[in-house]
Parts: sequence; structure tokens; C-alpha cells
Amino acid sequence: MASDKDPLAWETVDSDVAYHCPGFDVRNENVRLPDGTETDFDYITEPESVVVLPFTEDGDVVIIEEWRQAVSRVSRGLPVGGVEPDDGDLAAAARRELIEETGYETDRVSHLTTVEPANGYADSVHHYFVAYDCTPTGEQDLDHNESIRSATTTMDELREEIAEDGVYDGRTVLGVLYYDSFSE
Repeated sequence: MASDKDPLAWETVDSDVAYHCPGFDVRNENVRLPDGTETDFDYITEPESVVVLPFTEDGDVVIIEEWRQAVSRVSRGLPVGGVEPDDGDLAAAARRELIEETGYETDRVSHLTTVEPANGYADSVHHYFVAYDCTPTGEQDLDHNESIRSATTTMDELREEIAEDGVYDGRTVLGVLYYDSFSE
């Protein structure tokens, strides 16, 4: 982690929100580069998120199918959602998002990894969790702008779908690959 004293560090001279919308802001900053040059830099800023890889008691994976307007199609993937101030901790946020998006719940989650998926143009931070012994509650609690259905699949089927370029959601691909590579 670089500090402000790092010779590569940029100095922020001024910073304002250039555009605000639900879910994220676009921030415009006037910065001074290490060589003294001043320039503008724009980036997306958003709350931290949790990504959940949920397993049922039978070992199936709970996935969501969600309309994604930016790509004009239904995207298959893992439940993902923003961390809210009243969550208490990241594990609570993971359990809450799991229930809201899938209608499944669990008492057992474990942290898998944390990544900055697009730190060249966004301050996004994704905290990955594995949820175990998930059981259906039957009730989703979707946000006003979410169109989501939940489903289950086997881990092998999900891996095969990823390998055959059938899952485009980068958060899902990373979560499954990280789980396969580094979990016990």
C-alpha cells in the first residue's frame, strides 16, 4: 500500500461530485502528478459491496438471474449488494444480501477474499464470502430497480458454464475461480 510520501503518489488539489445517481457517483478531481503537472481525473465512487458464493445444505450453489440494463440481457451470477451502514459488519451484509436477492438464508458465512475490481477508474471494493447450509425462506426483498430470480445449480455445472463462456459476470467468475484455487 503506497503512502502519500510515495514518489508515485498524486496530490489531490480539489475534489467534487460531478454526477450523482442512485448507487454511485462520478467524482472529478484536480490532481498534481509527481512531475508537478496538474490535470483532471474522473472516477466512479460507490459503497463497498459483498459477493456471496452460497451453498445449500445439499451442496448446490444458489445463483441469481438478473436483468442488466447496461448489457441488455439477463446475467447469471452470484448475489451481490452494497454494504449498508446498519449492517454491523461485512458478514452481516453478506447474510442480508443473500436473503434479499435469493430468498435463502444462513447463519454461517466465511470471508474468502477482498478485491478492487476496477481501481483504474473506480474505488469499488468487493468482499467475497462463502455461505454454507443455505435454506430457502421463500421471500426475496428486492430493491425497486432489481429484476431477479434465484435458482440453484451444481458447482460442476457452474464451472462448466464459466468455462464455456456462458457466465460473463466478472464477480461470479472471480468468486468461483478463487474458491476453487484457494479454499479448503
